[in-house]
Amino acid sequence: MGEVILKMKEISKAFPGVQALDKVDFEVKRGEVHALMGENGAGKSTLMKVLTGIYAKDSGTITFEGKEVEFHNTRDAQKAGIVIVHQELNMLGHLTVAQNIFIGREFKKGIRIDDRKMNEETKKLFDRLHIDIEPTETMSNLTVGKQQMCEIAKAISHDAKVIVFDEPSAALTETEIEELFKIIRDLRKQQIGIVYISHRMDEIKVITDRVTVMRDGCYVGTLITEECTKDDIINMMVGRVIYENPKEKSMVAEDAPVVLKVEHLNAGKMVRDVSFELRKGEILGFSGLMGAGRTETARAIFGADAKESGDIYVNGQKVEINSPEEAVKCGIGYLSEDRKRYGIVVHKTVAENSTMACLGDYVRGLFINKKAERNISQDYVNSLATKTPGVDELVVNLSGGNQQKVVIAKWLIRDCDILIFDEPTRGIDVGAKNEIYKLMNRLASEGKSIIMISSEMTEILRMSDRIVVMCEGKKTGEISIEEASQESIMNMATREIG
Repeated sequence: MGEVILKMKEISKAFPGVQALDKVDFEVKRGEVHALMGENGAGKSTLMKVLTGIYAKDSGTITFEGKEVEFHNTRDAQKAGIVIVHQELNMLGHLTVAQNIFIGREFKKGIRIDDRKMNEETKKLFDRLHIDIEPTETMSNLTVGKQQMCEIAKAISHDAKVIVFDEPSAALTETEIEELFKIIRDLRKQQIGIVYISHRMDEIKVITDRVTVMRDGCYVGTLITEECTKDDIINMMVGRVIYENPKEKSMVAEDAPVVLKVEHLNAGKMVRDVSFELRKGEILGFSGLMGAGRTETARAIFGADAKESGDIYVNGQKVEINSPEEAVKCGIGYLSEDRKRYGIVVHKTVAENSTMACLGDYVRGLFINKKAERNISQDYVNSLATKTPGVDELVVNLSGGNQQKVVIAKWLIRDCDILIFDEPTRGIDVGAKNEIYKLMNRLASEGKSIIMISSEMTEILRMSDRIVVMCEGKKTGEISIEEASQESIMNMATREIG
């Protein structure tokens, strides 16, 4: 690692009713990958938004390449050489890859845009980064992982000296993560400073040089990665011990009734002859590699995608579910892996989101009974320990973990007895994960039945009473938690059935 290229000193930022940053220190050296960690709401994103000119700081100093600076917008920061790759992709699907890379700074031939030149420059950039994507491909045709790679290439094309990666691997497969790490290591060799924000503890140990931890808007400390343990980082993040031991035995009574039975379900190429049962009070884990068909199975059960054949029984009664509305009437709630797209309306309040699945219960004539809506929402804010200034707060202002709690409240207010949790802790930190785990266990103990789809093996082993494993659209195995191990699950997840 070289000299310090970026230094943020005693940065403070307040919003109405919230001290988001309180005298935070942070620095990055040339050729360093510096992790910035903390629970959701710790202030990481706010700090980076202050750095890149999205927010104006209230006090403190930013020194870049030895000079004190203050950026008023992201374009100023980009011109100076500081670029952020956001977790939420900012690409335009109808444009080509090259057009997205150079949008706003297109090459021109006279008054016309020179697409040929942009394609050539994009190809050079991709060759340098070992990215195998055609510059002329339409962005919407790419997988989320490849779109993320294009977002990273776009950042690098700004001749960046410091690049901020905000949860860059959240939507990537294991293979794509390896490619990402190759790019980051190459950038490190070029003496570019990297800020790496991630909740994936294993990645931090593999790719970073130092770790800075924030908690409740404050700087906690900085560690050298190779000299610290995972537990050291977690303790600094949450200020308490987080236990991640696997579940040793099922919590479900042997005579617990079957509440959901799926027989020979077929829906396209990704759901082929899937059968399973879910019992009252059970957490049934669904494991498998990316593209195994787990989400597609859940969507077919919920009526979000059309099924071709197969039978679904709820509490012993055969039901026809052709839409999410019909699924909800059967007592099934679905927490999508993409909560911002399918779970919440971010620019509506906590109260409005909480009652969305049963709004009719709060309509009096032509008007919504806002008092009743707020009261029931407040009850669930209290019972789920949702961190929010109030039920009138816009959901967009909440952390990822608290947004997830609002989605859960929506289905609990609707009184759904069967809950499908699709990647319930994706994009949320270790402390918020622990709260979601406790909540799921509590719901199960109260008689709710949960299908939990997860790509994290530790999560599957920690939470499940029983595990269904899928590969390429088919169920390839089923195992009790007492007999489950990472090896046994992975064997099933890679087993093809003809």
